[in-house]
Amino acid sequence: MKKTLMWCVIGLLSLWSATRSQAQQAGYLDVYIAKLKPEKATEAEAIAKKITDANRHNNGDRVLVEQPVYGDPYTLIFVTQRESYADVDKGNDAFMASVNKAFGKEGSQKVFNDWSNCLVSARSQLRIRRADLSSKMPSDPQAFAKLVGESRVLRTIVIHVRPGHDAEFEAQIKEINAHADKMPDTHAVLISQVVEGENSGAYYITFLRKSLGDFDKEVMLPDILGQEGMAKLEKTMAEVEQHSDSAIYRFRPDLSYPPDQVAGAAPDFWNPKPMMAAAKAKPSAASAKTKK
Repeated sequence: MKKTLMWCVIGLLSLWSATRSQAQQAGYLDVYIAKLKPEKATEAEAIAKKITDANRHNNGDRVLVEQPVYGDPYTLIFVTQRESYADVDKGNDAFMASVNKAFGKEGSQKVFNDWSNCLVSARSQLRIRRADLSSKMPSDPQAFAKLVGESRVLRTIVIHVRPGHDAEFEAQIKEINAHADKMPDTHAVLISQVVEGENSGAYYITFLRKSLGDFDKEVMLPDILGQEGMAKLEKTMAEVEQHSDSAIYRFRPDLSYPPDQVAGAAPDFWNPKPMMAAAKAKPSAASAKTKK
């Protein structure tokens, strides 16, 4: 019994050490997922835009917002890059300072209460970027920002791995990458793993693309692995996968406050101009007669 416990502790410490090392290389994704009440979706978006304006105008936290194209349409996902756990506090402080500056403390509380009243549920999670499992992920920060900034849609596949089977799953992903990385027609595939707020066996596989049409040009797994490789993949996934989900999202620039390098890749998209005031109405016939 003591030996079993000792090996469990050693395993956890090894995992923690590996996680810290990966975080130093790639950082974290701080994610907030809000499910809206369908009947209050319009009100929720109006509140979100008010908060976004306050965050933008007062140099708050940098965030990208996604909404499903195929998936639950009444969902908004707020994603922020973090360098460390301490950076989570720093970003949250900047966000709260921006909102308090815009609305005051009492006004901010009212805005957040109104927002909460529009939600079915909300949850947050911290994911670690797994550069070691990603394919063709730009290593240069500017190139990575360009990839994100030029993207308009993304497909995310969430794979929940059975406890104790992470190693087999990760080995399979690395085998796929070994083939895909050598092929000129494959594109970046980014992987992150939940470390806080959900089962740590949840892996998020994300494909950033410039348009939905780009998904028509994807190199498929059978072309990457071949018949023998596909048979091995199917066998492995049958053993390690608990369940999986897939959705396609679009970015919402009107609700986002992107990092400067991301916005710089497509300024017109990421910095949408506010709705122009309606043109002055032409004088009515009665008004025109009065002026004569």
